[in-house]
Amino acid sequence: MVTFLAGGTGTPKLLDGVRAAFDPAAVTVVANTGDDVELGGHLVCPDLDTVLFQEGDVLDRETWWGIDGDTTATHDELGRLAAAAELASGPRYLPADRQTAGRRLARWRRFSGVAEFMEIGDRDRAVHLTRTSLIDEGHTLTEVTRTLADAFGLDVTLLPMSDDPVATIVHTDAGMMHFQEYWVARRAEPAVEDVEFRGAATAEATPAVRDALDDPVVIGPSNPVTSIGPIRALDGVDAALDDTPVVAVSPFVEDRVFSGPAADLMRGVGWDPSTAGVADAFPFVDAFVLDDADDTDLDRPVIRTDTRIDDPADAERVVDAVADALREVQ
Repeated sequence: MVTFLAGGTGTPKLLDGVRAAFDPAAVTVVANTGDDVELGGHLVCPDLDTVLFQEGDVLDRETWWGIDGDTTATHDELGRLAAAAELASGPRYLPADRQTAGRRLARWRRFSGVAEFMEIGDRDRAVHLTRTSLIDEGHTLTEVTRTLADAFGLDVTLLPMSDDPVATIVHTDAGMMHFQEYWVARRAEPAVEDVEFRGAATAEATPAVRDALDDPVVIGPSNPVTSIGPIRALDGVDAALDDTPVVAVSPFVEDRVFSGPAADLMRGVGWDPSTAGVADAFPFVDAFVLDDADDTDLDRPVIRTDTRIDDPADAERVVDAVADALREVQ
């Protein structure tokens, strides 16, 4: 049994090669939900859905977002209506008094669907509509994720980090904003001053997640701040990681990040944006997988390989290195 912590695209790309070393039936994936938003009344869970679509073999691998070949007629019409009615486009937060009212899933992450700032495909939207409706019927996010995983034929077990809402809020020189506004709407342009995981103090890791953290854990080359940080912010998670073998794949080659805003976010929270900085931020990690070109000297076992992942063959190579690293620390 092995558990992967997933967020963004780093760990999902790694999961493309999971069958090279692990039985998928023995693999659990715990996905970050700090990036989730309620958009036009529908709960959108980007990191859960990337794994859902990737393992269901329908993911758009050009964007690592949404369903391959999906149409966007509803999204396009929302934009047309907003323009025709002269409504302001871009992220439209609901008023402050409506951010915490109503459903439990609505907490500090509610956006109007007017001029929808995240492109949602038509089939993708059906997933969000089904998810939200099942939650409205009284099911937990864990239960709903299991239902959707069955519908997409997943072999691995996919879990949200919590059934309670957590919102990743990025503090920038342009003000506070949800991570999706920072990354999708603002293209990571505002300078990061801090990051908070609003709601994490009262949110709980589910029993299924706590059980999964008893197994060896793999952290893929995901953003240490906004992909892994919300999971770690839940009470008891770091303690659980201290008590189990953990292997991490660095998203850096020394001080060069493979992709995404990880460097800016790490710098914004006071971490050195580098492999050394990741090691400092992850004191519970027992061994690292680093790129062949990464000469960072760490105080823990290191397995080196080419860690760039552009296709399933690359993923298999990195997963093999992960398996070697786990054997060193188990």
